[in-house]
Amino acid sequence: MNKAAFSVYKDKLVLVVGLAKSGSAVAKLLFRLGASVIVNDRNAREECAGIEELENLGIQVVCGSHPLELLDRPIDLIVKNPGIPFDIPFLAEAEQRGISVITEVEIASCISEAPIIGITGSNGKTTTTTMIHLMLQGGKYNPLIAGNIGTVMCEVTEQATNEDIIVAELSSFQLLGTASFRPKIGLLLNIHEAHLNYHHTMEHYTSAKLKLFANQDPTDLAVLNADQDFIRQAAAHLQAEVAWFSTEQEVHRGSFIRHEGIIYRDGQGDEIEILPLSELLLPGRHNVQNALAAITVSLAAGAELTRVQEVLKTFRGVEHRLKFVATKAGVHYYNDSKATNATATINSIQAFQNPLLLIAGGLDRGEDLSPLEPILTSHVKTLIAYGQLAPELKKAAQSAGLKQVYMADTVEDAVNTASLLAQQGDTVLLSPAAASWDQFRSFEERGDMFIRSVHKLK
Repeated sequence: MNKAAFSVYKDKLVLVVGLAKSGSAVAKLLFRLGASVIVNDRNAREECAGIEELENLGIQVVCGSHPLELLDRPIDLIVKNPGIPFDIPFLAEAEQRGISVITEVEIASCISEAPIIGITGSNGKTTTTTMIHLMLQGGKYNPLIAGNIGTVMCEVTEQATNEDIIVAELSSFQLLGTASFRPKIGLLLNIHEAHLNYHHTMEHYTSAKLKLFANQDPTDLAVLNADQDFIRQAAAHLQAEVAWFSTEQEVHRGSFIRHEGIIYRDGQGDEIEILPLSELLLPGRHNVQNALAAITVSLAAGAELTRVQEVLKTFRGVEHRLKFVATKAGVHYYNDSKATNATATINSIQAFQNPLLLIAGGLDRGEDLSPLEPILTSHVKTLIAYGQLAPELKKAAQSAGLKQVYMADTVEDAVNTASLLAQQGDTVLLSPAAASWDQFRSFEERGDMFIRSVHKLK
């Protein structure tokens, strides 16, 4: 851990808003750094795990609401849970009073001795982060994975040394609460409409994503998607060196496709033939993009070429992301619960050759579903919609001219309906195009329910 961090937080009064996993972790870290810490969570005390451990350390915990009276104390800093919007009255009042509000990623970067690779984007973050972590093994640094994908980032950076490298999956929620965060390598995979219930506008959502690069300088590297016009335009405003990945064009630095083979071009213009596309194990054109991004980042960070090639040939994907579950009565079932927006679902559907039965639904965040309509017509023969978003999905399917549309109350009901409708050789895909929070606590819980429901089938 960077010892300078002790002087930054020592004797400060820090309010941690939102307990959960990251809140508890950052509260204990700040306490170890010499800060006075108060934790505040809107849930009732009996619903908050780990309170006793915090209180035994001498950390005050206030549960049940966000009382404005807390702001009357001489608070130096607020660290909020990423999922809590900045515009709730409590935080809005704090900022009105001039109190800085950040997320734990900011603190994690402040204390880290290890360089950080930050990965963000609307889709593909977990897959790409996992690939980069695997590719870096045995290379110049020892890779440690953190952020949305695993251990809370501040817990990882506290233990990291200058022989390690942090590979961090970062959401727009986390990045919005950063001020001086500076990754050595920043990767932006893509930007599509998502999380507008939190950010309200695409402009605000995009600005949060671009904070990944805000503090980089010419000694750092920004890795960008050359296939999105907006991202190409944004590159002109970055201070870092830029490398690219593209499935549509050759790039002067980065990874691209030539004659159905993957090529990497380094900063001096030298080329390396990585492998033929046919040897890439992960299905889908979107996973080709993820692989190109991972190659560009990993080789720039000192990965061994042979290790990169090995990962590309053997990596089967992450849980709840286009994973095969089982074949029942000749019908193949795939779990893609991590597809939480329309673009992710479109990408997953396109990974299959034949029309399939699609199970979709979840939390209605007001996302525009019209981009789904062409793919519903061309690649889906039956839609089974469930949950809060079901009525809107039904409208989109009817607008697309899809004839076979069914409604279900739950994921389990949807699986049972699909099993009755599917014929031997068909594929049933759970790819929700929505967040899970109407019926589940996480996309993992939703995916697990899908898997259990499939295995219950005769």
